[in-house]
Amino acid sequence: MNELYPPIQPYEHGKLDVGDGNTVYWEACGNPVGKPVVVLHGGPGSGLAPLARRHFDPLVYRIVLFDQRGAGRSTPHAAEALGGLGALDGLDGLGANTTWHLVADMERLREHLRIERWQLFGGSWGATLALAYAQTHPGRVSEIVLRGVFTARRGELDWIYRGGAGQLFPEEWASYLAPLDEAGRADPLAGYRRLLDDPDPAVRERAAVAWSAWEGAIVSVLPQESFRSNYARPEFAVPFARIALHYFAHGAWLDEGQLIRDAAKLQGIPGVIVQGRYDLVCPPVTAYQLHQAWPGSELRILPNAGHAVNDPGVLHELRLATDRFAAAA
Repeated sequence: MNELYPPIQPYEHGKLDVGDGNTVYWEACGNPVGKPVVVLHGGPGSGLAPLARRHFDPLVYRIVLFDQRGAGRSTPHAAEALGGLGALDGLDGLGANTTWHLVADMERLREHLRIERWQLFGGSWGATLALAYAQTHPGRVSEIVLRGVFTARRGELDWIYRGGAGQLFPEEWASYLAPLDEAGRADPLAGYRRLLDDPDPAVRERAAVAWSAWEGAIVSVLPQESFRSNYARPEFAVPFARIALHYFAHGAWLDEGQLIRDAAKLQGIPGVIVQGRYDLVCPPVTAYQLHQAWPGSELRILPNAGHAVNDPGVLHELRLATDRFAAAA
């Protein structure tokens, strides 16, 4: 079995006015009358990826993808801001960019596309958004497929951004800390937020690149220069860092532990959780705790995988899940 379906192009796309001065870019691929699935990209702020279309049988699925507020081809784009994060909280749209705005955007898109229920498919931050949406609108969800689970708890943020993972990658952690002064190194999340608020655009770009390159350095179970260099591209790093820091500074507008606390709301929704054993971005304890709290969920911990979607076994397990759920179309 091939791990991915062949490349496909959208059969339709558009921009949806979701209010607050924001428009959300969306596209649909595969079978126009097929089983609906919506793909939720990570970050927050990374934007949709064409590869994500290929997790689904295009003869069976109606595959919907969209760029979340501030990312990709949605407008206004986070990289267009002239100010730092202080400005982003108001004038250019990020003040109206929260988890609950994204949940509402998904509902507007579902209604716009006249979809009754859809499957949710998301990894990392996309898993966070999938859980928030499903716990708010469980009647609109047919199944859920998650990868590399993240729920925005303080301990999860501390692990990746305040030194946990740095104990395993000390050289890369040193590069992550390099742009920060002594006060910033005491709390890198707060320190990077100040740098992204600097009036000098060169300072903001350097900080965004260092922030993003850190995740690129640890995303795969075997570090790959291609990941680090792609994450370090300014056109990717600037919106990624801006939006992520905006979200993480506010705890993603979630109560501490909310998504696991409320996982019982997902009872009756079939779900598969695919998790790398050596995921350094989103360690497997979160996926395990979610599985324990979500009645009827299935957990697949892959022994040789990290966080990256192309780590060993990840694509295979995702394909198994979407093919199985395709039979319920």
